Amino acid sequence: MKSFLQPKLQLLLILLSLYSCTAKKDIAQKHSADSFNPGSVWNDTEGNPINAHGGGILFHDGIYYWYGEYKKGKTSLPPEATWEAYRTDVAGISCYSSKDLVNWKNEGLVLSAVKDDAAHDLHTSKVLERPKVIFNKKTGKFVMWMHVDSADYSKAAAGVAVSDSPVGKFKYIESFRPNNAMSRDQTVFVDDDAKAYQFYSSEDNKTMYISELTDDYLRPSGKFTRNFENLSREAPAVFKYNKKYYIITSGCSGWDPNIATIATADTIMGLWTVQKKELCEGPDADKTFYAQSTYVIPVQGREGAFIAMFDKWNKTDLESSRYVWLPLRIDKNGATVLWQEKWDMSIFDK
Repeated sequence: MKSFLQPKLQLLLILLSLYSCTAKKDIAQKHSADSFNPGSVWNDTEGNPINAHGGGILFHDGIYYWYGEYKKGKTSLPPEATWEAYRTDVAGISCYSSKDLVNWKNEGLVLSAVKDDAAHDLHTSKVLERPKVIFNKKTGKFVMWMHVDSADYSKAAAGVAVSDSPVGKFKYIESFRPNNAMSRDQTVFVDDDAKAYQFYSSEDNKTMYISELTDDYLRPSGKFTRNFENLSREAPAVFKYNKKYYIITSGCSGWDPNIATIATADTIMGLWTVQKKELCEGPDADKTFYAQSTYVIPVQGREGAFIAMFDKWNKTDLESSRYVWLPLRIDKNGATVLWQEKWDMSIFDK
């Protein structure tokens, strides 16, 4: 009896294995995408909405990694808040990976909240925003910078974490006020010479600081500049093209949308000049398409091709906030982000 059943059992296992592989392939095809649909629900490869807000992109060894705020649960307004500081309990920083910038695999939380220490920067009661990750070739470490804050936004500090892998886990090191100045909305940028810089809103968001980092990317070097004094700019997104530096920022109006601007400089810590021509074009351009800047992605393998990342915040339900990614063009007249209902990479061929 045993010898009779064994071949049938083996055949059954083979059939089950083939069915499993086919089912997985069908699921992958079902959730495969070939275009960007700004402002629509964007699902990952498993069919779940992508949860990576205020995010940034790292390109490493042929793969794009998207890091963002993982918003989960009820959105609330702390009683001690002096403005519309809507928040969810801190859950952590999520990571997604992709080879084409359209289809994203969920890599899970690469930095998690701390639940048992109310004094910790990453405690669920605190604020954790705008994570950006850069790779240090000298140390071999992946370095994450982020805005960490108290529930009432009075701490106004930068936090730093490191990992040996782009998908974590990241080890949280510390928080501080870089150059003894407030640090809220922020980003980090690595130049062609491997020097890294933190851009951050400071002085109650009235001034934007540009701070050179130490060689290990873990601290400010002590060299910094103050920019856009008393212009109240936040949400910095920085990139470089043809030896010129660009920074997109928004105005300071809380969660509510306003008009984005772009400025340029010939040296990163030199004089920045705001572009006279409007950055955004199309319906609701004066509200930045009801979204706010967070990062600009250089598209690998396509010279001069950039994608501007914006968040379309839903301040009373932050988990359901959407993403607005649009092509960014640069020509002799300056930089332009043109609204598209639906688009794909072929737009850069035109």
